[in-house]
Amino acid sequence: MRLPEDPQPGLVLCYAYLWRRESEAGLLEGRKDRPAVVVLARRDIGPSAILYVAPVTHSAPARREDAVEIPAAVKRHLGMDAAPSYIVATEVNVFVWPGPDLRPIRQGDTPSSEGAPCFYGYLPRGVFRTLKEAILLNREAGTAHVVKR
Repeated sequence: MRLPEDPQPGLVLCYAYLWRRESEAGLLEGRKDRPAVVVLARRDIGPSAILYVAPVTHSAPARREDAVEIPAAVKRHLGMDAAPSYIVATEVNVFVWPGPDLRPIRQGDTPSSEGAPCFYGYLPRGVFRTLKEAILLNREAGTAHVVKR
């Protein structure tokens, strides 16, 4: 699996995301590999980067402020499917880079993941800025949560 050289905020990874509800139920591993957006990359607290990632889901949010929709053109550019997708702004996973939960992106019928990347690419600045604002609003409202991996 091919890793990005220096993951930065806005990078979309393929990741076995552990939802808060799964963590609270005692699970240690995410049940599904999914895109996840790097929202923060800290390099000031140890020898390895610490990444905070927000999950991408096809499920529309209950409240508009709980997620940011990814525009169809951005999904096409990143090589993602055509179904509507949302970046959740109410929870993130935090892990030490690179971590065991990164997954290669499955491309077509290719069985080997040896050279496959674990990243789709970067979100445009405007979409990422909207996500950051939504996460900050949820944090201030006490509705944002961190799941430590």
